[in-house]
Amino acid sequence: MKHNRWSTWAVLAAIILAVVLPAGCANPGVSSAGAGKKIPVILDTDICDDIDDTWALATLLQSPEFDIKLITTEVGDTAARTRVVAKMLTVAGGRTDIPIGAGINVGDMKKGHAQDEWVKDFDMSKYKGTIYPDGVQAMIDTIMKSPQKITLISIGPVPNIAAALQREPKIADKVRFIGMHGSIRKGYGGKGHPDKEYNVAAFAKEAQKVFTTDWPMTITPLDTCGIVTLQKGKYKKVLESRNPLALAVIENYRVWAKRNGMNPKQVDTGSTTLFDTVAVYLAMTSDLVEMEKLGIRVTDDGFTVIDDNAKKINCATKWKKLDAFEDFLVERLTK
Repeated sequence: MKHNRWSTWAVLAAIILAVVLPAGCANPGVSSAGAGKKIPVILDTDICDDIDDTWALATLLQSPEFDIKLITTEVGDTAARTRVVAKMLTVAGGRTDIPIGAGINVGDMKKGHAQDEWVKDFDMSKYKGTIYPDGVQAMIDTIMKSPQKITLISIGPVPNIAAALQREPKIADKVRFIGMHGSIRKGYGGKGHPDKEYNVAAFAKEAQKVFTTDWPMTITPLDTCGIVTLQKGKYKKVLESRNPLALAVIENYRVWAKRNGMNPKQVDTGSTTLFDTVAVYLAMTSDLVEMEKLGIRVTDDGFTVIDDNAKKINCATKWKKLDAFEDFLVERLTK
């Protein structure tokens, strides 16, 4: 009887594994390591400058691997950017449990942004979530109070993060930094030489501080993130999806494209470059990219150059399976 009992359990276990494992494999390129443990993250974003931040935010919200502790807006009119984040959280099935912090107002101080039209009827006075007027302090407090190391996903320039380091250097001990930053061997659109990448060059001094801080650091430079788009059938799945966040992404894309003088037909045929989505992916796993540990130095004029004497940074320099990453984006945005 003992033998039969264990045989029965073995059969049941096999059935359970057969059912569970395929479901886990539905997310291309996402490692099963640490399954069941959510990654505590803060997202720091200049949402509304380029539309890729909106795609990245939707991907983050659609990824159950993450426990999103805070979203901070940065550069320029951060209050206006915060409205877009607030509406996105509302659209995302009531994710107003995620606090938002309005970052410091630096850089181009013109009022509003390219996605204003999407939030013109959104009443912030009725917003149910928490909004911190000092996003930098909210970032510091969230990091310092966390019992676990925080993954800080940076998808814009870094004045908020540099200011947080200045106020409280101890946050470096409790952070893993993941960023969409730099250009190592290839530039925008896959060109064969490096460019001054905006997220670094816009605030080069602040980037120098972040790139020399003693914390684990991983980046997707233009070498990988600069060639990511969704086209044809893959893009059509997102365009035609009824998922509320996918709908919000496309709505924002149309508004953003119109404000930037683009041909509206482009919104019906394909995405622009989705730089920031790669940083969200790297916060989970690096399975689909080739990683190099390189000394990276930020120059005064905003280039990121290889320097053996500089801090060693994990850099996603090539794709192993770009098609699989595109599939991952589609799956996350349409499920």
